[in-house]
Formats: sequence, C-alpha cells, structure tokens
Amino acid sequence: MKKKVAILGSTGSIGKNLINIIKKDKHNIEIILLTANKNYQELLKQTKLFKVKNIIITNKKSFIQFKKKKFSYKINIFEDFSSFNKIFKNKIDYILSAISGLEGLNPTLSIIKYTKLIAIANKEAIICGWSILDKELKKNKTKFIPVDSEHFSLHYALQNNSIDHVEKIYLTASGGPFLNTPLNRFINIKLKDTLKHPNWSMGKKISVDSATLMNKVFEIIEAKKIFNISYKKINILIHPKSYVHALLKFNDGMIKIIAHETNMTIPIHNTLYSEKKKAIMTKKLDLEKLSNLNFQTVDYQKFPLVKIISKLADKDSLFETVIVATNDELVKQYLNKKITFIELIYKIYKFINLKEFVKYKFIKPNKIKTIENLNRYVRFKIRKLSV
Repeated sequence: MKKKVAILGSTGSIGKNLINIIKKDKHNIEIILLTANKNYQELLKQTKLFKVKNIIITNKKSFIQFKKKKFSYKINIFEDFSSFNKIFKNKIDYILSAISGLEGLNPTLSIIKYTKLIAIANKEAIICGWSILDKELKKNKTKFIPVDSEHFSLHYALQNNSIDHVEKIYLTASGGPFLNTPLNRFINIKLKDTLKHPNWSMGKKISVDSATLMNKVFEIIEAKKIFNISYKKINILIHPKSYVHALLKFNDGMIKIIAHETNMTIPIHNTLYSEKKKAIMTKKLDLEKLSNLNFQTVDYQKFPLVKIISKLADKDSLFETVIVATNDELVKQYLNKKITFIELIYKIYKFINLKEFVKYKFIKPNKIKTIENLNRYVRFKIRKLSV
C-alpha cells in the first residue's frame, strides 16, 4: 500500500525539497494534497507530475489562473484551508507543514487531526502557538517531528533518551556573513552583503535573520517549547562550517554531537521515512571539518539580539508573537531599504521593550485568533512609529 502524504507549501524551498525526494520513490508514495499561495506555475508542474487530485491555492489571481488549466483526470481545486474536511476522509500517513510566516499557523493546527504524523517546518507556528498545537497533537494522537536541521538533530539525539537526563543543549550558528567583520564596519553593511550566507542558500528574509542571529533566537525558543526544557539549559555555539547542528551534554557525563552536511534533504528525508528507515545517498564523512570544528562563543557586541533570550520566561506567552511580528516588520523595512542594518538591530530591541508590548509576557496564548490579531497590531504599531 502506498504511503499517503500531503504538503502545505509545496512550492517553497522546503516543499520543493520534499517533492524531489518523492520523485525518487513515486511508486510507493501518493500525494493526496498540495498547497501554494501565488506560484501556480510551479504548483501546476507538481500536480501533473504526481497526478494530484486535491489542490489548494490561496492567492485569488493565481487560483483563477490555475482553474483555467486542463487536466487529463478529475481534480478538486480549492482556494482556502476550510476544505480539509472535503479532502481527507481518513487519517493519512504524513503531512509536511512548510508554509512560511504566521499564515501557516492556522492551517497547521487545522490539519493535525487528518494525519498520523506531521513534520513542521513553520517556525512561527511553533514559536507563537506551540501550546495550542501541542494540545491538538495530543488530542488526536498525532506524532510530531521538527524539520529544521537543529531541532531535527535534537529529536534524533533524544531517541531512547529522556530530556530529563540532559544537562545542556547547544545549538550551532554559522555566524552568518558578518562573523569576521569588525564591529566598526557594521555601520557600512550593505543589503547585498547581508543576503550572502556563507553556507546555506536561503530566502531573503531568513538570510537577514541569519546575519543578525535572530534566527538563532527563534530556534532557541522553538527548542525550549518542543522539548520542554528551560532556557537556562540551552546555549548557542558559533560553528562557521555548519557541519554540527546540535550538541547535547547528558547528566551522566556523556556528550552527543549530531552532524550532517549542509543539506536540508537529510532532515526532510528522515521525517518522511521516520517509521521505516530508508537509506539516502550522501557525501563521505568530512574529516577535515570534524578536525576543525572551531566552536566559538557568541560575541554579544556584534550580535546583541541574542540577549533577548535572557528576557524570556519559561512559560509560554504572547510576547513571543510580539518578537516575531516586530522582527518581520522591521526586516521588511530593511529589505525595502528604509532602514540600515544597524537601525534594524537597534529598532528590534527598542520596540519589543515598549511598555505596551512587555505586558504580553504575562498573557498565555489560548486562541489562534488572538495571536493573529496581536501580530497585525504589532506590525501596524511599528509602521506607525517608523513614519
């Protein structure tokens, strides 16, 4: 019997990566659903290649364009995520949630009950709505695996181990394009240089987050929530080669180092074949990188945003949504060249410390609507203050 899968956000980098994996195993996998926002042309290629019978495309113009296309078989085309109950009659085997941004939170929550296992690549969903997602996962007995390389590495390392036996977790960061840039030259940083990540090929937004190390702040928050561990037990190590993704020190004195090449295919492949392991072709062990791991502590003068972690309480709160929304809005301004790199860092810190935002540290998220409304309000407020 074929493994039944669905992909939320199949035209993004993570979604396309999974598509390429499935291409090599087409005879054993059936794609039940693909979704996209604007990229209907890529979605069309994927749909025809796998003869997918259910499509959701949320952008109105792209939906209209897609509807005009002809297919050699019957296909159901929807324009929003309220159609899940029309698509899924029984639980399928695997779903990848790879919609970027907070727009992915509601569909991720809504689709949990329709799958035996969900792999989530949407960091905003986990950061802002983990307590809600976790409740739904437990209610529906749906297994969850994180996709991000650092969190998948932690998940992999903790198989047959209890989180209670962990003394310390270390997540690695490459340091981005400005690791070796003198602090006095940060004032002259150009956008084009910010987007040149030394190890990974990423979208513009995540490339900026990597340059400021904000992405690592988000990953620390994710790790805390997913693995239910105190912030005090999680640290960041700068590791320029990006070969090691996580390091765990256990309270019995043992240390685990999880490494793999800088290729997202590896964690994605392993989430798809988590129940029944399947081999994957990879490069030989890189002894040169293992011999020169070059771990470093974080330079807080260069990367002051990492200090945000020390301001977070272990209890879930809406303040995490404030951080995500603030960063999203200001990165957008930076990408549009309205603010400089230095201003981006300064303003993130300034705005999340506004009195009207700090109060959200004491409010627990309990509804998706509350998170979505707060996200919109924070972004509106920042635009207003930035005029």
